[in-house]
Amino acid sequence: MNKTTNNTKKKTARSLALESLIALERDGRYSNLEINSALVASSLEGADRGLYTRLVYGVTERRITLDYIIGKYSRIPADGLDPDVRCALRMGIYQLVWMDRIPEHAAVGESAGLVARRSTGFVNAILRSFLRDGKKYDLPDKTADFMEYLSVAYSVPRDLCELLYRSAGEEIEALLEAMNREPQIALRVNRLKISAEEAAEKVSGTVSAIAPDIVKVPSLDETVKAGMEEGLWFVQDEASRITSASVGAKPGEVIADTCACPGGKSFSMAIDMENRGTLHSFDLHKNKLSLIRSGAAKLGITIIETGCRDAREPAETLIGKADRVLCDAPCSGLGVIAKKPDIRYKDLSSIGRLPEVQYPVLCGAAAYVKDGGVLVYSTCTINRAENEEIVEKFLSEHPEYALRSMRTFWPHRDGCDGFFCAVMEKK
Repeated sequence: MNKTTNNTKKKTARSLALESLIALERDGRYSNLEINSALVASSLEGADRGLYTRLVYGVTERRITLDYIIGKYSRIPADGLDPDVRCALRMGIYQLVWMDRIPEHAAVGESAGLVARRSTGFVNAILRSFLRDGKKYDLPDKTADFMEYLSVAYSVPRDLCELLYRSAGEEIEALLEAMNREPQIALRVNRLKISAEEAAEKVSGTVSAIAPDIVKVPSLDETVKAGMEEGLWFVQDEASRITSASVGAKPGEVIADTCACPGGKSFSMAIDMENRGTLHSFDLHKNKLSLIRSGAAKLGITIIETGCRDAREPAETLIGKADRVLCDAPCSGLGVIAKKPDIRYKDLSSIGRLPEVQYPVLCGAAAYVKDGGVLVYSTCTINRAENEEIVEKFLSEHPEYALRSMRTFWPHRDGCDGFFCAVMEKK
């Protein structure tokens, strides 16, 4: 059953989604990268592009729940089915449960038609049985095994549920529910060219109540995209903007961003500096620095100086000379699962090793800060081991620093990405 589509036929949104879902599971690639490359190579247009994208993201997000439902109707567990059959069933059930504008007959018939002929009847029978039962399914007993219930209900691996519970406690279910909501789109307005109020009117958006210079929009429509090309704004979540604002960047200062790519926080700080001063944007990955340079040029920012550097090994010429330093450390990304659903399936052993990287990265960033300067440590995760515990260790071993503020942003409380930010001042 390896051949899932007829190559002589034009690929539909569903057939392309099936191919991408099989590839994602086989290769472990991130869904956003797969979607981008597949759409570039495809001839899909308009609504078909939207359907393809929704299916790939949606099925990836709900994979555990979908496999649980399949297991209720199939004698063979989902992980024992051929990849094309498993993914076709996932797509069919996802459309039936989470896409109410898709006709039921289309969800069933199109899904069954995606697999090899010998498996068509099997897929059709499973989906029709699910339909006859009213598309209902019983979740695991919440009182008997709370973590198993959470895992199936919110499609999050059990071990990750347990990890997040250690941070969120009794709010775990609200957190997981928020992680499965469609994420908002927030634009950081380029004050060098336009005000937030003018931008909001231009895109029919709303000015954020919690983050400066942020306008929220329902979608990336043509007006929004055109403004991005003109350098009027760029995409930045409210929590990320609050973090960059907490650096307190001022015109004429020397600032360092030690893990800068793809550049959003550097851009945000440079705008706060009114494009006056010097902003050093460092990153370990040389090939990504062009993103910062091209983005800065589009925004009209001229004060950013890029450099390829391991954050654990600070540049000697800048040691003790920066007014402010942002250390947005590499992290597990657990706070942005709503935007990157694949993150939920990360191997937790790799997450457990991150503090061993994050702490020396923070220490390296601290070397740049001059006396009286500010050091900001941030991540896009809600894992205490990567956040509070790193800061607590740093402060205990660096008495020359004092904690000014420390905050975790929660998707279910704050309506934005999960984020962490600690502001420290060098005495």
